[in-house]
Amino acid sequence: MPLYERHVFVCGNRRPESDPKGCCAAKDGEEILARLKEAVAIAGLRGRVRVNSAGCLGQCAHGAVVVVYPEAVWYGNVRPGDVERIVREHLVLGRPVESLRLSGMR
Repeated sequence: MPLYERHVFVCGNRRPESDPKGCCAAKDGEEILARLKEAVAIAGLRGRVRVNSAGCLGQCAHGAVVVVYPEAVWYGNVRPGDVERIVREHLVLGRPVESLRLSGMR
């Protein structure tokens, strides 16, 4: 298995619709995961950046949640339209997207 420069986790947790915190899967988590995988491949990062679904990341109220390691950058309220920016700015250029970062997770 290759060593990756970065590992991206997308919360795919499913909570009951009655849960007031909501869940990332219901907030486009699956679409975000698919778009991230595609955008990473298009950017030529396959083999250098790994994108996976994760279980609950404990930030359901801020979903959809994406975390990038090794920097431990947590993104919240991510929408499918944010994916290209995360890939371009963070994964290609190495600059976290500050406007999407979860406060208190720095």
